[in-house]
Amino acid sequence: MSSVNAIKKVLVIDDNPTIVELIKYAVNLQGSYQVVVAYDGVQGLERVFVEQPDCVIIDVKMPKMDGYQLVRCLRGDMRTANVPLIILSAMTREEDQMTGLLSGADEYLTKPFKPTALNAAIERVLRLTPAERQRRTDSLVQTQAERD
Repeated sequence: MSSVNAIKKVLVIDDNPTIVELIKYAVNLQGSYQVVVAYDGVQGLERVFVEQPDCVIIDVKMPKMDGYQLVRCLRGDMRTANVPLIILSAMTREEDQMTGLLSGADEYLTKPFKPTALNAAIERVLRLTPAERQRRTDSLVQTQAERD
């Protein structure tokens, strides 16, 4: 959403202030991002429209609206359908990860996380085109359908 030369804005949505600070620290190690925060899913949804972030990092277990619901809301709105989304969750089961990706997240990382892995994921999702995002989602849906 920002211009090419502007500092990229990352919105972190997590209800745990300690985790938010760890994510901010990790993202700021890159030195090229402005980090803004929200502490629940509803506030996060509101902040997406106000802040117009280049990337959103979302926890799953949050009050008011969980991360899966938030991802589906963002993907379902034409204004935010192509915003890069990363789920960062303590939920580590394969089913949890598949649910997150099928909800529309571009990446699913687990806590505890390595700052280098988080920053690499941010860089990857920022490079995705809308067509690539759609192809990945279609492929996941097809894979899931074949499993069922």
